[in-house]
Formats: sequence, structure tokens, C-alpha cells
Amino acid sequence: MKIQFKPMLWPSIFSILIFAILVSFGTWQVKRLFWKESLIQDYLKQSQSNPITDPAELEKSSINEFKSVVIFGHFMHNYEIYITGKTYEGNAGFHVVTPFKMENNKIVLINRGWVSESYKNPNKRKFSLIKGLVKLKGIIRYPQKKGYFVPENDGKNGFWFTIVPNQIFDFINVISNPIINDYYIDALRFGEKLTLPIGVEGKPKFRNQHLSYAITWYGLALSLLFVYFSYHASSGRLIFKKIKRNG
Repeated sequence: MKIQFKPMLWPSIFSILIFAILVSFGTWQVKRLFWKESLIQDYLKQSQSNPITDPAELEKSSINEFKSVVIFGHFMHNYEIYITGKTYEGNAGFHVVTPFKMENNKIVLINRGWVSESYKNPNKRKFSLIKGLVKLKGIIRYPQKKGYFVPENDGKNGFWFTIVPNQIFDFINVISNPIINDYYIDALRFGEKLTLPIGVEGKPKFRNQHLSYAITWYGLALSLLFVYFSYHASSGRLIFKKIKRNG
């Protein structure tokens, strides 16, 4: 078989660039796949291990993310803020984030969970404003990082999009006690009956569609090659000839 191939200049340059971009996107998704699988395994390992119960342990800055904790303290409901753009089973709402004074008098932020728009006002859910000593089970979470298309937090106008403890503490101006900025805590829900705010289940719910994304990008790259060579074949620039043998 003899192949005669005369590539066209600009279609070839264009195709090489687009092919490289598509392959790089696919490779990036493969890397994200391994990262996400590692994250899920780390979540399971830390959240299902023995919880931290000693308040002194919570003062360390080297606590692993997703580590389970059991702490006692009091909610500071007057300082709660609301993270916008959160959904629960398709319903729009907010996450309620409340400072929590622990037994050692240090204050940590607690993401108590989801409430609907109609229950954002604490006066409409006084049943959720728990008073007195509280036993709280939760999971350590590191400060959230703002995504590319996520707006900046704007506490003055009541718009919060990410949980960043130092920004929230600066805004609410809690200065009477030492605060923890290295992490916050996701509160776990109790029992089967849902109560507001609805806390996390303690099971990983990370979206992991990176494999399908990688297949899509690689598939587009292969489709581009097919179109490229088909175009050259139809224009007579790619010819396959059989070699005739004498005798």
C-alpha cells in the first residue's frame, strides 16, 4: 500500500492547534478524575475515623480536612450570615453560618445547613435558634476558594458566596474572644427527621463526571482527525494506492 498525502497549509495548522487543545482538555479532566477520587477517599477516611472531642486539639492549625468532631458550646445567633445560591433537592435557598463559642471560649464558624428563602429570616424559624449548651457533631472544612465565575463576598450588602472565616469574622466584628480562621465546621444532621437548618449527611456528594468529560474531549479530538483526513481524501490530497507486483 502506497500513501500519497499533500496536506493543505492553513487547514493543517488550524487542525493541529485545535487537536492539541482538545487533547489537553481531555488530559486535564483525567488529572481531575484522579484528584476527585483521592478527595473522596480522604473524605471517607477522615469523616469515619474517631472524632476529635478535646477542644485543645481543635486549636491546632494542622487538622486534616473532613475530620469528624464532637464539640460543646453555644451558638451566637445574633451574628449568623447566609451563603446564597444553595439548593436542597432542587429548591433554592441559603446556608446558615453561625459563630459557635466552644467550652474553651474560642469561636469557630458552623455551617448549620440549608434553609429556604421563606425561612431565611430567623424570626420565622425561632425553633432553630437553639439556646443553652449544645452538643454539635460536624466535619472540619477548610476555607472555601472562590471559583472563576463566583462573585466576591459583599458583607455590607448581605451577599455571601463562599465561607471564608477571616472575611466573615472581620465583618461581624467578634472581638471579645479568640477566633479560629483556619477552618470552619459543617454541622451533621441528626436522625431521619429533617429540621431546619438541614445539615450535611456525612456522606460524600462530590460530583465526579470527569471521566465522561475526558471521553468527550478525546472523542472530539478523534472526530477532528477523521474530518481532517476525510477532507483531504475527498479533495484528492490523500490517496491510497495498491502496489502492483510483477509475476
